[in-house]
Amino acid sequence: MHFLTPAAFGFALAMLAVILLYLLKRKRLVHLVPSTVLWRRYLAETRASAPFQRLRNSWILWLQLAWLALAVLALARPFRAAPTDQGRLLVMILDASASMQCRDEAPSRFEAARAQLGQWINSLQGSDQMVLIQAAAATEVRQSRTSDKGALRRALAGCETTDGPTRLAEAVKLADTLSKEQALAEIHLFSDGAAPDLQDVTLKTPQLAYHRVGRQGRNAGIVSVDVRAHPENPAERAVFVGVANFDTNEIKAELELRFEERLIGVKPLSLGPRETRPQVLLAPQDRDGVFTVRLNTEDDLAVDNQAWVWSPLPKPTRVLLVTKGNRFLSRALEAAPLVELTETADYGDGAGRFDVAVFDKVSPAAWPAGGILAFQAAGPDWFTNATTLEQPVIVDWNAAHPLLRFVSFDAVQVARSRAVPMPDWAVSLVEAPRASLILAGQRQQQRIIWVGFDILESTWPLRVSFPIFIANAVEWLSPASSQAGQFMVRTGSPLRLPAPRDLEGQAAAWTVIRPDGSRAVVPAEPGRAERFFGGTTRQGLYRVEAGGSRETYCVNLLDAPESDVTPRFELQVGKSAAAAVPPARLANLEGWRWIAAVGLGVLLFEWWFYHRRTA
Repeated sequence: MHFLTPAAFGFALAMLAVILLYLLKRKRLVHLVPSTVLWRRYLAETRASAPFQRLRNSWILWLQLAWLALAVLALARPFRAAPTDQGRLLVMILDASASMQCRDEAPSRFEAARAQLGQWINSLQGSDQMVLIQAAAATEVRQSRTSDKGALRRALAGCETTDGPTRLAEAVKLADTLSKEQALAEIHLFSDGAAPDLQDVTLKTPQLAYHRVGRQGRNAGIVSVDVRAHPENPAERAVFVGVANFDTNEIKAELELRFEERLIGVKPLSLGPRETRPQVLLAPQDRDGVFTVRLNTEDDLAVDNQAWVWSPLPKPTRVLLVTKGNRFLSRALEAAPLVELTETADYGDGAGRFDVAVFDKVSPAAWPAGGILAFQAAGPDWFTNATTLEQPVIVDWNAAHPLLRFVSFDAVQVARSRAVPMPDWAVSLVEAPRASLILAGQRQQQRIIWVGFDILESTWPLRVSFPIFIANAVEWLSPASSQAGQFMVRTGSPLRLPAPRDLEGQAAAWTVIRPDGSRAVVPAEPGRAERFFGGTTRQGLYRVEAGGSRETYCVNLLDAPESDVTPRFELQVGKSAAAAVPPARLANLEGWRWIAAVGLGVLLFEWWFYHRRTA
């Protein structure tokens, strides 16, 4: 038994005062009465002449002392420590992703989770140990295994939220690894549950507790942004914005577009419950710059209400077509916007002067360095163990990829196609039951699109999706597109910095200016083609300078699961194990209320006993 306020036992001295009152002789008043027959007992009690009398046994005295003892015990606030196993290892995961900035908890979900975790630190007993892990786009061990409450409090105070998405799978796997050799180990996750990546996690530690923070999901945000050339007016740009409402109620908002801090226009929006709607904003552009899109609405999360996109001026794309004769392909390339097409039957060294090279059933001895679109052609080290499929049936295609925007493969038939194992540098765009028919990816900083079949042996050139695919391919392979994609980075992902040179041709250092104005230096490393900067925990514009070179990187959240801030009441971890929200646990189980209730009962019994005796 422990006491929160042991100083209250000083009130026990009042018990001596009660006993003293029973020892003192009561002072009597003199009254004249006609007879003493009814007052003999009273006269017997007044025979003592001393100021004190002998303490006599009295139930009233014992009841009063019992009540006073109970009152003093209640004031001391006794408690019993919550049952714990000595020697436990508590691995605590604190979610520090963007959704934890939600303001439905006061002052934020992150601060509410930090307060809960602080109570767990205070409840450590005996040989208990704790590990503190901060989880966001990257997982970081803030405090290794220790029983030092001061060190844990300092590590907890040093945690802060980021603007990045939730990546809890990595943190949970790390926590499971740290606790697998401990017999009494528990994993505690403090989060709002916005973690879609836990289904594939297999835990060896059975004790996983999910502490939910968050009350509601009142939020709308920008989930995608892109900029394209206006197909009818080269002087204008089309900014594509995806806006989603994750609330169960309709919201009204305004979508604001700026170019280099200059207001272009404002568009009113009305989104229904759980509705996602694409928006197209047209804007003039006379120089390279950054478009800023801002969603003006009242919600609980502000970090996803703004996004930036780098937009260079469109330039003509020089395309080389190497083919023995394919009218469909050449006509589709000629129809693509801003294309300067050169067609040849023999490939020579002049391909280096072109931005994109298209090879139709021709595999050159030396491949060019720019973007490549290859039809039934491949480099010697691209694939291994290629086979042939007869009449493959297209069963699915990746409509979310930029290459297949507005492209459909319904009713497209293929006579035969090459089938290759999926390489690690590519993703599948079009799939048959046993192989992928179209692949795309980046290999050694070179973008490549591979089509495994001859388009002349298919019905694809007769569909409207074919010229759309060719236009998308040219835009995706062009240097301007690849560079623009390089300057669009998700929060928490590293910036890829090309190696700059100073005036004397020596490797120079990059200076990164963060959105808050702070600076970081990426040192020069001779011999490396590029370097990386990983401090992108905050979204915004990162200005990068090196000598006379200046680049602008747009770091955005753009994560729909992260913007869906509705708190999850349980998490699905693995295929069958579910981590439910545990009931509230108190470190100290106080009993003063029960003691006070018993004391009140004693007081009422004393009152009844006294009046029964004197009645």
